[in-house]
Amino acid sequence: MQVLQAASAPYQLEMTSRQHTQPVSVEPRVWYNPQLRSALFLIPGLIAYIGMISAVISTALSVVREKERGTMEQIRMAPLGASTYIAGKTLPYFAISLATSVFVVLASMVLFDLPMNGSWLLLLLSLSLYLAGALGLGLMVSSIAESQQVAFQVAVLVSFLPTMMLSGFVFPIASMPTAIQAVTYLVPARYFIVALRAILLKGASIATFWEDLAALSLYAVVMLFLASMRLRRQWA
Repeated sequence: MQVLQAASAPYQLEMTSRQHTQPVSVEPRVWYNPQLRSALFLIPGLIAYIGMISAVISTALSVVREKERGTMEQIRMAPLGASTYIAGKTLPYFAISLATSVFVVLASMVLFDLPMNGSWLLLLLSLSLYLAGALGLGLMVSSIAESQQVAFQVAVLVSFLPTMMLSGFVFPIASMPTAIQAVTYLVPARYFIVALRAILLKGASIATFWEDLAALSLYAVVMLFLASMRLRRQWA
């Protein structure tokens, strides 16, 4: 309001007595969603939610299933290293989760007219980094749980709630309390949604959101390293 008053001051003498409004006014302009379609706001969050849930739960249950069936001991006795086992349990679900996420993007483009203004390579890179961290989280859950029921409950707790509540998907992070905003820096979906919206809606280059990709890379490396170390201890 002060800016409008300062800008209108030079024109006050030219205003007629019948004018009751300021000669300078502000009209909002929405750049990347001018129609204010809720689908364009919700779909990136849904992609992050579906990718996280599918990657974490599938990986966690696949490893715990071996424990319940008693086949884990047979695998340990086989000439198979821990790294090979982890890769065998991770890569198939990575491919499935990546294909699922790409399918959701394509379906959204067909059904909801989701724009694709950016690069597909950047989209695949962002999805890959995000899913790698989710798979690491699933391996971590599998190293803790001893049954599929416990693994499912823990996987939902550590993936569903943070992705839904603390990523900016439902509630804007800026409107959260300061303490909660600090916690959101530990949620990978926070960075992934920013990158996804920048690619799909803005058509931005990697220079715009490289910090978010760096955060996803760090999260993926840390989670895969911790999960691998814990599984190696159980393997020995």
